[in-house]
Amino acid sequence: MSEEPHLLVDVDGGVMTLTMNRPAARNALSPEMLVRMAQAWYELRDSRHLHVAILTGAGDQSFCAGGDLKRTMPLLTGARQPEDEWDERLMGDLRQFTDAILRGFELYKPVIAAVNGEALGGGTELTNACDLRVAAEHAVFGTPEAKVGLLPGGGSLTRLPRQVPYAKALEILMIGDSFSAAEALQMGLLNYVVPKAELMAKARELATKLAANGPLAVRKIKEGVVRSSGRPLAEALAIEDEVAAAVMTSKDAREGPRAFKEKRPPRFTGE
Repeated sequence: MSEEPHLLVDVDGGVMTLTMNRPAARNALSPEMLVRMAQAWYELRDSRHLHVAILTGAGDQSFCAGGDLKRTMPLLTGARQPEDEWDERLMGDLRQFTDAILRGFELYKPVIAAVNGEALGGGTELTNACDLRVAAEHAVFGTPEAKVGLLPGGGSLTRLPRQVPYAKALEILMIGDSFSAAEALQMGLLNYVVPKAELMAKARELATKLAANGPLAVRKIKEGVVRSSGRPLAEALAIEDEVAAAVMTSKDAREGPRAFKEKRPPRFTGE
């Protein structure tokens, strides 16, 4: 019997759910998982019918342990040669690695992290890359790379100081100690912490609300926030004007108020 795919993808309405599916390996990012994940993000970006994604891990022990130290990292450093189709596909286009972990990949549809367990190293970096974050009460976060002479280069050096207070970000990055879901919530790294049995229900609740909103408006809100981040005020306001104009001249901008007036659900088309 063949093994299950390293990434499971489920589509329900406008919501795509990605489940990192290597619980025995703490859902570490294998070449297969990275390729499949990059392809899923491409589908989400390009589809007119998909509006939001949920990213989670299989089991209740680990969300993601980061890059697989036995397979992925030796492949990327040249310590081992490609051995199968997935190795070949990853090495044939290394952009898939950074696209899979949402580092520098332009995706303006919202992604929700449903952190089902330990999320150290790359797991914390993937959480940082998502727009909304829900965690089970037993989840643990941290970037311990400095403890072994490395650094968390999957986006944390740039993202974390923008998402939590500067001093706290530097403590997390340079000291490398782990911290609980409750601490992550307190510092603003998470939106919600829930009992593990309620994790996916909460993530789906948020996804359903996002998918019901005007899809163009949601995309342009995220685009405006991402593109204006760190820009001088005048440049940021110009970007806000740009995305606002795209929404205000759309069919959805006319449909929403019309539906409100007629006391019916809006029929958004994303146009």
